[in-house]
Amino acid sequence: MKIVTTSVLVDDQAKALAFYTDVLGFEKKTDVPAGEHRWLTVVSPEARDGVELLLEPDAHPAAKPFKEALVADGIPYASFGVDDVQAEFERLTALGVQFVQPPTPMGPVTTAVFDDTCGNLIQIASLPV
Repeated sequence: MKIVTTSVLVDDQAKALAFYTDVLGFEKKTDVPAGEHRWLTVVSPEARDGVELLLEPDAHPAAKPFKEALVADGIPYASFGVDDVQAEFERLTALGVQFVQPPTPMGPVTTAVFDDTCGNLIQIASLPV
């Protein structure tokens, strides 16, 4: 068994696609109409055949309250691995990304948390080299 697709709930798929590709640097993998929404996935350019991130509409009635509760409590919806949290923090900050937690050592891991503009907090994390 392996993870093929995971998702992040987004309030606007077009806005999410722009943020996740143009700002974060993921690449669009799949874009298929699915009723009023799309099956829209992105992948890491470092692993084009790896795990796909589904930019899933938050249309279900439970989705928005769930997302709001996570944000209110400061809990990231997802975590992405990076080689250097400080460098990625600086790169993303220069692109206008709003961080709610700057790079913070947490034992052997350093993390930072940002707002993805689509209703989620996202964590980036790295292990020391």
